[in-house]
Amino acid sequence: MNLPVILGLLGKLLVIYAGAMCIPLTLAVVLGEWSVYSFLLSIIIIGIPGFFLMKRFKLTEMKFGVREAFAAVTGAWLLASFTGALPYWFADVVPTYIDALFETVSGLTTTGASVISDVEALPQSILLWRSLTHWVGGLGIIVLFIVLLPKTGMGSVLLFNAEVPGPTNDRVMPRIRDTAAALWKIYLIFTAICAVLLWMAGMSFLDALNHAFATIATGGFSTKNTSIMYYNSLTIEMIVAFFMIFSGANFVIYLTVWRKKTMKAFRNTELMVYLLIIIAATLLIAGSLWSNAGNSPGYAFRHALFQVASIMTTTGYASVDFDQWPSMTKIILFLLMFIGGSAGSTSGGMKVSRIILLVKATWAELKRGIHPRVVSSIKLDDKVIDTENLSRVGIFFFLYIVTFTGASIIVAASTGLSPFEAMSAVAATLGNVGPGFGTVGPTTTFAGISLLGKIVLTVCMLLGRLEFFTLLIIFRPEFWGKGKVW
Repeated sequence: MNLPVILGLLGKLLVIYAGAMCIPLTLAVVLGEWSVYSFLLSIIIIGIPGFFLMKRFKLTEMKFGVREAFAAVTGAWLLASFTGALPYWFADVVPTYIDALFETVSGLTTTGASVISDVEALPQSILLWRSLTHWVGGLGIIVLFIVLLPKTGMGSVLLFNAEVPGPTNDRVMPRIRDTAAALWKIYLIFTAICAVLLWMAGMSFLDALNHAFATIATGGFSTKNTSIMYYNSLTIEMIVAFFMIFSGANFVIYLTVWRKKTMKAFRNTELMVYLLIIIAATLLIAGSLWSNAGNSPGYAFRHALFQVASIMTTTGYASVDFDQWPSMTKIILFLLMFIGGSAGSTSGGMKVSRIILLVKATWAELKRGIHPRVVSSIKLDDKVIDTENLSRVGIFFFLYIVTFTGASIIVAASTGLSPFEAMSAVAATLGNVGPGFGTVGPTTTFAGISLLGKIVLTVCMLLGRLEFFTLLIIFRPEFWGKGKVW
């Protein structure tokens, strides 16, 4: 294990992180908010050791292998979580540091579950920091890091593969840094367009900026206690719904269209299935709201589309209290929490591509039962998926279900939540969705969850965002020794 290179990378991260905190600090100074001291103190605590590490362990011509990549990505996310909690803690907007950590991890993993009951009472600078954690974590801390640090060579590929979610890590350009930079440009353009449209639709400038950060990152933190339902605006809901769906698709598709000037990239199996699930779920829920709940067709379709888009993309906004909807609609939304968006998007969940591969592998196995000698290959967009990738998909599914089951039992036992409420809380955090049902529903927060429950759910958020392997691999003994690492 090359410890100096890891320390150098983490030092650079701290400096970049301290620089990001200067944005809400500037807003606090301009508005004359008392939170200015919280950000100043946080920047000092983060920036000084980061600057020292960066200068002490220079990253030029350093050996960088798979162990260093996994350790650096895991370390970066943990460090960003623990240090990002400092402004909340120093500003005294949460009762305990664990609450501050929960809020930070929820932001960075784009979960959107909050322990703050009255966000409208927060300073604008704190609200901006919440949204910024979404935005930075959405496309990836390390992906941003690769753009700002071009001298890691092959290490950039290892870092990229260790962080970017999904069963495959496609890239359009030969140099990984070029791919990362292009993705951030697209990400920035989408954010700017979304912010302008929301501003034009009636939001204040700061509200529009905060919601744009959260929407493009599919995060869900709002500046209002009642989320998007506060505005009661069809225009705002449709703008947000469009960008949620847009951000829940694979960003590599947009990069391919941009670079190669072709629309063929949209002929993507995962994208088609992703949109089909959204359409089918919307129609089923709208039909239930119309026939069983007595809502008008327009009302039913409007809120069904918004909530399906919000849950499917794991954003977690609410345009209505869907916890009051019929049981069938809640079951559909609950299942969507597991599916999530596309690979290579800012969404959480299992990812649509994995669901497709699991279905195809199951179908192939059934066929093999009838024809034992038949040789069939699993394909996705005319690309044969090798046995190793299929095995990883199966292992991922196993880890997801085992973690969901175990965490649900612990949360139910330690919080007093009903079984369905506990399962929804775990599904919402493991899938990086945000709100669940009942006590942790769209009109409530996670503030009432016990300390142990919050710790378990915080771990679930990190496991879901880093997709298990990156975080769990460091617990294998040979990872720290000289043995072979997967």
